[in-house]
Amino acid sequence: MKTTKYYLAAITSYTIWGFFSLVLKPIHEYPSLDILFNRVFSCSILMVLIVFIFKRKTVIETIGIFKALSKAEKRKTLLLNFGGSFFLMANWFTFIYVMNHVSVKATSLAYLVCPILTTLLAYFLLHEKLSKTQWISVGLSVSGCLLLSYTNIMDMVFSIVIGLTYAAYLVSQRVNKGFDKFIILTFHISLAGLVLLPFYPVYSGPVPTEFKFYFCIETIAILFTIFPLFLNLYALSGLNSSTVGMLLNINPMIAFALAAFVFNEQISSLQILAYGIIFIAVLVFNSHHLFALRAKYLPVTKNT
Repeated sequence: MKTTKYYLAAITSYTIWGFFSLVLKPIHEYPSLDILFNRVFSCSILMVLIVFIFKRKTVIETIGIFKALSKAEKRKTLLLNFGGSFFLMANWFTFIYVMNHVSVKATSLAYLVCPILTTLLAYFLLHEKLSKTQWISVGLSVSGCLLLSYTNIMDMVFSIVIGLTYAAYLVSQRVNKGFDKFIILTFHISLAGLVLLPFYPVYSGPVPTEFKFYFCIETIAILFTIFPLFLNLYALSGLNSSTVGMLLNINPMIAFALAAFVFNEQISSLQILAYGIIFIAVLVFNSHHLFALRAKYLPVTKNT
């Protein structure tokens, strides 16, 4: 039961992300790059301020840990963190673009494909072992995704691109251990901000003047970026990346419901069936933990 807190962290982060469209859709008229620039810059400034005010001692400790590493370990650490920052940037841009210019359903499908890609990457790169039950779950997820892409193959193409970038981030950060998670996340986002900064004068549009834009951006920065990403990294410190990846299905299932009931996107019975299959896949994949919880909290009945 030591893993319960890590499950809760992952479930909380993906539940929050499921409602992302509520703050992203109101600013859909703004260019995707403008939203990305402002999101990354806001997150960077906020996190650097938090680190400077509250975590200066942790920064010194982190630098000391890094200096104590061997050359090979330093090289690996730098690769993991520079790569992590790149994967985040790529994921955010493609997600925002598809959300605002393709459809909410396409982004929803992306985070259904992502758990499958995460599981496969973890299996081949990290040699994470899966039980037969978990492989059955992966098969169910694949069948659900194929059903969803049956009527629109381009949605699947966009989804694979988005899903692969975040799957790569999850797998890379699973082995990025030994450092404070908030400091690591600050590095990832701040590096993304520095990389994007030279492109801002050239590719940004007119400076937004609406209060709505800045309210949505700050909400995205705090509630939909910093908080859930930190929880995600925390979950990876106690769970396999394949398990964290499979829980990611919570996100698109909520997004699918919003697409149907809030944004009035047309939903077919085939899509409902596919999401039902994927929901079952999540339960099957984590059945060992669900049964452990049941055994712990349900009273044991004795025969008299």
